[in-house]
Amino acid sequence: MPLHVTDYTWSQTDSAVNVSVPLKGAAPGRVDVMSTDQYLKVHFPPYLFEAFWFEDIDDERSSAKIGDGVAVFSLMKRTNRWWQHLMMVNDDKESKRRIREKALEKHLQKVSAEAKIKAVRKQAESKYALETMMELEDQERDRIQKMKDSEREKVSVELVAWQQNHPTPLRDNTKTPEHGSAKSGRNQPVHRETKRRSQEPPPPRAAGNIQITFTPRVFPTALRESQASEEEEWLRKQAEARRVVRADLEELEDLTQEERNPDWLKDKGDRCFVSGDYMGALNAYNLAIRLNKKMAALYANRAACHLKLRNLHKAIEDSSQALDLLTPAVEANASARVRAIVRRGSAFCQLQLYAEGLQDYEAALKIQPENKQLQEDTQRIRDMVQGCPPD
Repeated sequence: MPLHVTDYTWSQTDSAVNVSVPLKGAAPGRVDVMSTDQYLKVHFPPYLFEAFWFEDIDDERSSAKIGDGVAVFSLMKRTNRWWQHLMMVNDDKESKRRIREKALEKHLQKVSAEAKIKAVRKQAESKYALETMMELEDQERDRIQKMKDSEREKVSVELVAWQQNHPTPLRDNTKTPEHGSAKSGRNQPVHRETKRRSQEPPPPRAAGNIQITFTPRVFPTALRESQASEEEEWLRKQAEARRVVRADLEELEDLTQEERNPDWLKDKGDRCFVSGDYMGALNAYNLAIRLNKKMAALYANRAACHLKLRNLHKAIEDSSQALDLLTPAVEANASARVRAIVRRGSAFCQLQLYAEGLQDYEAALKIQPENKQLQEDTQRIRDMVQGCPPD
């Protein structure tokens, strides 16, 4: 069960309400906020703050500041009048459930709209960057052409000046050796033959074959259908993760050569997990992560151990860390992302945070929509969020 925050403070004016929620040491990046006109949720595991407002607020004109160990919300009232209470006085669970579901639906719509706006903005920025680059290339091409024209003109002027200073002597073409006058017609056939030969087309070129080879691609999808840049970035990060090994452990001297290899430790942890030795697997993954903090599989597998050992908050943290490392999202890491998302969603559900768990399961279902087991689990959690009894 989450720990509900009760030591919040609030104040109000005729037009606004100010609420301060202590974060109890949580980093700003770990704070999840969901806000609507009737509802506010601030979640920073294992703590949770929920507020069902006494009257509606204007969420579009409201603001939030998270930092320095506190989250401060400045909420604008829709009606300028004094509130008798900050939250609803009745404890109607059915009304709160409907408000929570409506808030979740509105939040998902807002996130989707923001994602679309972000995609459009990114496309516009890419187009602007491309146009700017093309303009710069045109300017550079014009500059080079002007330099060429200037150099050509300079050389032409120097050549004319040199010719004026070094006149070429005229040849006496009135006579040719051994043939008398140039006006006699003896050499005319020779000139006509030379001219005729110069006008003949050159012989055809010999036929041949040109061998073309292509660099094999690591990913099987066609280039026009794939995310080439994301795939290359993922390969680069995978190679970097294999190279990064920390060597500043004090007990490194006591480890064997195999125990200094994160891949060997991962395999050992996998074997322990399969055999049911979850603590042994956890210790192997812990040491492997101390040696290499860039391998997403280590965090995802350690999250599975925490689930078995009921360390649910640690399972959420490790799953989130694995998802941070599993970027960019490409086909090669789709299965790994699904496993990490489902493990985090399972931890949320075991903490009875079904709304958060449903978000994760729906995200995993978007990656693998044909997964029957995932469809059944998602529907079961959706029924629990909506108040339907589980099968």
